[in-house]
This record gives sequence, structure tokens and C-alpha cells, in this order.
Amino acid sequence: MARLLGVEIPNEKRIEASLPYIYGIGPSLTRKILVETRIDPSIRAGELTDEQLAEISRVVASRGIVVEGDLRRELGAHMKRLANINCYRATRHRRGLPVRGQRTKTNARTRKGKRKTVGVTRNPNAKTGKV
Repeated sequence: MARLLGVEIPNEKRIEASLPYIYGIGPSLTRKILVETRIDPSIRAGELTDEQLAEISRVVASRGIVVEGDLRRELGAHMKRLANINCYRATRHRRGLPVRGQRTKTNARTRKGKRKTVGVTRNPNAKTGKV
């Protein structure tokens, strides 16, 4: 596997699909990077030369793109700041509820998780049959 910016990217995939494995680089940014470095998007990641890998790293560094550990640390610091000032957003994050004003009476299943239903349990000592 090719190693780029401290991340192992899959060799068998096209470079256009491999670069988004790096945290902080998405599909649109990948296209911009490949245009700037003049690398064919359809080439496999394993076929890249060391010069091409170095060129991609150089472009990411020169554009000031924050990736991987630095980005995770930065986002963690933002969340910690929100928690310290005890704002509403941080409370919603802590409770695992939608943060940006969505309704929760219905929907919000992505944030709230699988629906928890309480079923009716029959008394094992109850009489069976007709009364």
C-alpha cells in the first residue's frame, strides 16, 4: 500500500478514490489536487511514482490543508470549547440528539439510534382461555 501523509491508501483503487481515505480530503478536493499536480485520476494508487506522491504531499502542504491528526485535534478542541462554555450545541452533542434544529418527535433516527419500543408482556400467572 502507498503511504501518503501518514495514511496507507489502497493500491488497487484509482487515485481519485484512494485520496479520500485521508481524513480531511474529500472527492472535490481530490479532483482539485489531481488537476494541480497533473496526475491522471484513473491511474491506480499503486502505480504512482515516488515523485508523484511527493508532489501530492507538497500541494496539500502548500495549500495549508489540515488533515488527519491535526484536523481531529482541532475538531476535538472545538467540541471541548463548546462543552466548557456549556452551550446548547454541546448539550445536544452529549445527549446524542440532532444539533442543528431538526425535529425529534419523529425522525432523527440517525442521531437517536434504533427505535426503542416497549412491548406488552403477558403475566405468566394469568388464566388462559376464555373467562
